[in-house]
Amino acid sequence: MSKVFTVQTSSPLGDLHLYAIHDHLLHLAFSPLDLDAETRNLAILEKTKKELNDYFKGNLRQFTIPLHPAGTPFQQRAWNALLKIPYGETRSYQQQAQLIRLPKATRAIGSANGRNPIPIIIPCHRVIRSDGTLGGYSGGIGIKKKLLALEGLRA
Repeated sequence: MSKVFTVQTSSPLGDLHLYAIHDHLLHLAFSPLDLDAETRNLAILEKTKKELNDYFKGNLRQFTIPLHPAGTPFQQRAWNALLKIPYGETRSYQQQAQLIRLPKATRAIGSANGRNPIPIIIPCHRVIRSDGTLGGYSGGIGIKKKLLALEGLRA
């Protein structure tokens, strides 16, 4: 297995912990992960920090970071569907399930979103319940509300 590298960066949400391998981002975490990782500013980690900073300033709507999230084939499909939700818009868990052509997989979609290893960049915060309520978020509902507000949405 290749070496994993990490850096910590400050954000309006608190410290974010970034993990990468070569030139792909593996994880974005709200608290440190228990990974065997070496602290080093790789180019991919610097680019991620810059794009996150631009996003939080309202100057970036689409991330260009190469991603390598580890997950099951179903999780990969769910996360790819998240990447299709435009900035400033939301979708329901049901709509996300329909997008991957598994309309009865709403609960599994929620579970996959909860295991998203690269939140913010893979925008699981843009998924809400069909009744308009927020649902869960790995970083907590407060962070989900802040991310939606940043994108101009009322939470």
